Amino acid sequence: MSYNPNVHHRRSIRLQGYDYSQAGLYFITLCCHEKNHLFGKIENNQMLLNEAGAIAYDEWFKTPEVRPNVALAEFVVMPNHIHGIIIIKHSESVTQSAINRFNGTSHTIGAIVRGYKSVVTQKINSTYEHPITVWQRNYYEHIIRTEESYHNIANYIINNPANWQNDRLL
Repeated sequence: MSYNPNVHHRRSIRLQGYDYSQAGLYFITLCCHEKNHLFGKIENNQMLLNEAGAIAYDEWFKTPEVRPNVALAEFVVMPNHIHGIIIIKHSESVTQSAINRFNGTSHTIGAIVRGYKSVVTQKINSTYEHPITVWQRNYYEHIIRTEESYHNIANYIINNPANWQNDRLL
């Protein structure tokens, strides 16, 4: 079925008018296409990464190399999704923003997620005989605004493998 705007109403889950390149903490969840268990499995409350999971894991930690204004906090690869906290340390300047339009290194959360999903997809597909769809079309993000929220989300990420049987993304 092709896209029909009268039937398929895609509503943005992003906060209207919010500058997603501004300094702050962002909780991100990326799901595998059709909730496929692409990255490994949970055994004894521990995530066991397969080759695709190792790629997803390794590429996450390369993000600050590509985007120096980004740091990373808690992160976990699960069988069919990832959770992570991205820290944008400072906003782009107006001049830097203009330069980035030409070299493709925008530092918005959307650009960071697109870049990550793209490189993971390319590397995973280079290991398979036939290309696969790795990711669900969109992603979930939450702007972390308080220390309490940060601690709750960080604990959720850290404990996600132990709580796998109760995970709504299962």
